[in-house]
Amino acid sequence: MIRVLIVDDEPWNRDILKTFGAWERLGMSVVGEAEDGDEAFRLAGELSPQIVITDMRMPGADGVELLQALNHHFPDMKIIVVSGYDDFAYAKHAIRYKAVDYLLKPVNPVELNAVLLKCKDDLEAKAAEQQQQEAVELDYEFFHKLSRYKQLLRLYFNELNREGVQMTCKQVLQELESYGESSPHMLGRLVQELLSQLKELAASNGLDTPTAKAGFPLSQDTLSSADRALEFLSVCYVQELEQLIRQRKYKNKLNLEEVRRYMDSHFAEPITLEQLAKNFFVSKEYMSKVFKQEYGQNVTDYIVQRRMEKAREWLTDKQISIKAVAEMAGYEDVSYFYRVFKRHFGMAPGEMRKEQ
Repeated sequence: MIRVLIVDDEPWNRDILKTFGAWERLGMSVVGEAEDGDEAFRLAGELSPQIVITDMRMPGADGVELLQALNHHFPDMKIIVVSGYDDFAYAKHAIRYKAVDYLLKPVNPVELNAVLLKCKDDLEAKAAEQQQQEAVELDYEFFHKLSRYKQLLRLYFNELNREGVQMTCKQVLQELESYGESSPHMLGRLVQELLSQLKELAASNGLDTPTAKAGFPLSQDTLSSADRALEFLSVCYVQELEQLIRQRKYKNKLNLEEVRRYMDSHFAEPITLEQLAKNFFVSKEYMSKVFKQEYGQNVTDYIVQRRMEKAREWLTDKQISIKAVAEMAGYEDVSYFYRVFKRHFGMAPGEMRKEQ
């Protein structure tokens, strides 16, 4: 309901405005009346009206002073000037202080309701614009935080950790709920982002299911609430994860090429021999033995080699800092990255960058 304040020193003039205004039809309510500018300014602060209808000539602070004060302290408030004096000086003040319109007494009901409708349209347009801006800011803040949950989902999926995946989906839901009601647009973008990551995870793990290839069935009902959207995502992730577990667990023979592709895709993550063996359902002793037989080096050396190859490649781009190169290669400790790099290539990253 749009709140309206009427200001006039004559009670009968205020009654005429209250009678002529199509308040209910316009979704408005007269929340207060004032006899002069001082009282009107006080009520404006107390009642927060969105529209003020004011006379110009009043005892005490007149309409000109009221317009000036309202314009300075409440710039978004809509002001309609009503005056019995066809005086251009008053009209100039009304224009100067951004009054919506200047009506002459006796007030014409059609003109009054037309200007009230204009105020209503302006207020609703402003509210929609503000809501859209708030939604954009909300989207940015949420999707910035989402990157952390995407990393967790990636980590748990690669570790075949079903409980971790389900827990992270619940955390995403809690994060969403902390922002209030989510729009279908926001939920749609969230679902598409996480499904896109799931397809990448399936591909990088050698999982070639028809669902991952063709896309996950998404209905309009899925986006009707945050609960349903996250339940859908959790089911999709768990289904693909269980398929990957079955694919690896019940193979007759360990596919070392699949292991190598996995390591090539995840070299920057904290891969250990134990975790690798667990992911492919073999003992770490067996994994270590057959991997070295096939590729001539152990798992740890292979990972370090891949990291160093990528680090050297990224160093050619001088816009990427050495610290960023270290992080991209999987080293949070930059000084440790320097030591590993120098031991591998016989020179520091900065020296290699100068030579390139």
